[in-house]
Amino acid sequence: MNIPLSVPNFEGNEEKYVSQAVKEGWVSTGGAYINELEEKLAEFLNVPMTVACQSGTSALHMALVEVGVEAGDYVIVPTLTFIAAVNPVKYQLAEPIFMDCDESFCMDTKKLTSFIEEKCSFDGERLKLKEDGKVIKALVVVHVFGNMADLETIMELSEKYHFKVIEDATEALGTYYTEGKYKGKYAGTIGDFGAFSFNGNKIITTGGGGALTAKNVEELKHLKYLSTQAKDDGLYYVHNEIGYNYRMTNLQAALGVAQLEMLPEFIKRKNANYELYRKLLSHQEKYCLRGFSNNIHSNKWFYALEVRTSTSAEDLKIIIEKLQADGIQTRPIWGLIHEQKPYRECKTYQITQAVKESERIINIPCSTNITEEEIGYVVEKLENI
Repeated sequence: MNIPLSVPNFEGNEEKYVSQAVKEGWVSTGGAYINELEEKLAEFLNVPMTVACQSGTSALHMALVEVGVEAGDYVIVPTLTFIAAVNPVKYQLAEPIFMDCDESFCMDTKKLTSFIEEKCSFDGERLKLKEDGKVIKALVVVHVFGNMADLETIMELSEKYHFKVIEDATEALGTYYTEGKYKGKYAGTIGDFGAFSFNGNKIITTGGGGALTAKNVEELKHLKYLSTQAKDDGLYYVHNEIGYNYRMTNLQAALGVAQLEMLPEFIKRKNANYELYRKLLSHQEKYCLRGFSNNIHSNKWFYALEVRTSTSAEDLKIIIEKLQADGIQTRPIWGLIHEQKPYRECKTYQITQAVKESERIINIPCSTNITEEEIGYVVEKLENI
């Protein structure tokens, strides 16, 4: 067999809508499908407005721009995530402060709270690092693999200490709280800004692409303006701000409209396939399929397999290579960002859990079109290692 990790699923109206966009000649950063995608995504998320853009990375970057992050500022970020969640901080010439994860893979809010209380000062307006007096202007929280971070704690800290919260919901489209203060609220709609990704391996895709939400609609309108090169007059080329070429194309949006129609079905399949894996692996002592938080309904974008016998990244490498030889694509969890060359000199706080997770977690095939037979094959080959 040849079983990929996570590939797009085009079972709906993708070809029809893309062909229509080509036929009408609207293939670039203007066209009806962009507006339709923004409107239907806003309806799905139950928010007033969304802005479609070039990627999840561009969404995060624009959110940091709108927050006013600049050179000399700090932004609190997770170390256990894809590096694209952190790189936009450097785009703004600011510095990240790396936080640990908890067993949900999301930011550890207990450590976050102790960091703020022990290492920071607050003058009633701004949160500052005691060490050098620089301002901590924002926090980027990532909802990893379709889980949701503890936003109740994070938003309370945000209100108390006056920093902005940017939700990286690039892996959690469709995940929502089922209880608590934010019951019924979707990932990406609670913080000051929310970023989504429609990359090829995400639960829905536009090839490349992303979207933004925000609490303040006027700020979101401003980001839409910035994403199209800040055109004040498109005919006479008047630009009163520095803009970006971050707008989604109509071809991408046509694909996205069709994919969004399939999203509820894709989430249903992700959950069903996860349960099948969990059932087949339940008797295993070597492996454990990690769960999701009890207070959410998750899109279960990626499945995290804990290798209980692993004690190092080298152990995981052996398993990954053996599965690859059997035609099964897997991957380790990301290399921790604070250990990457561009970030080794950055500040960190009590990072221990993330190190443990990096030595025992691999992601196993989870495409929405994977079959029961293929899932059984994956489990069989895991058992044989």
